[in-house]
Order: sequence, then structure tokens, then C-alpha cells
Amino acid sequence: MQIVFVLTEDGQELFQLVSNDVAGILAAAQGESVTFPSGHFKYDFHNLDHYIEDDVYKQELVIYLKRA
Repeated sequence: MQIVFVLTEDGQELFQLVSNDVAGILAAAQGESVTFPSGHFKYDFHNLDHYIEDDVYKQELVIYLKRA
């Protein structure tokens, strides 16, 4: 599944990846902090989006983070 990390305050995309361990990544994101080259962040909330692209049904987990 496509997983996207987004900054809550302005919608800036921080990172995206594809993984089959969605529960593990979500649990890790809800931990103490999430670190990317652009800084340290804390979990805010998440959303599971479903959409159709090129006649293909897709899912995307969007994890919203706030600056730590």
C-alpha cells in the first residue's frame, strides 16, 4: 500500500513509500517521534483514502505529522 507522510499545518508531503506492513508503520509513527532529513515530527492523525486512478482501485494511508 502507498503510505504518505504529510505535515498537518500546511499539507507539505514529507515522505512516501510502499509497504505491506501498514499496521507496523502506523504503530511506529504513533510512537515517540518520526525523524526525516527535514526534522523531527510527532504523530497527529491518519486517514485511509480510497480512489480510482486509470480505472484501478487504489488505497493510500496518509499519516499527518506536526513539528515536534
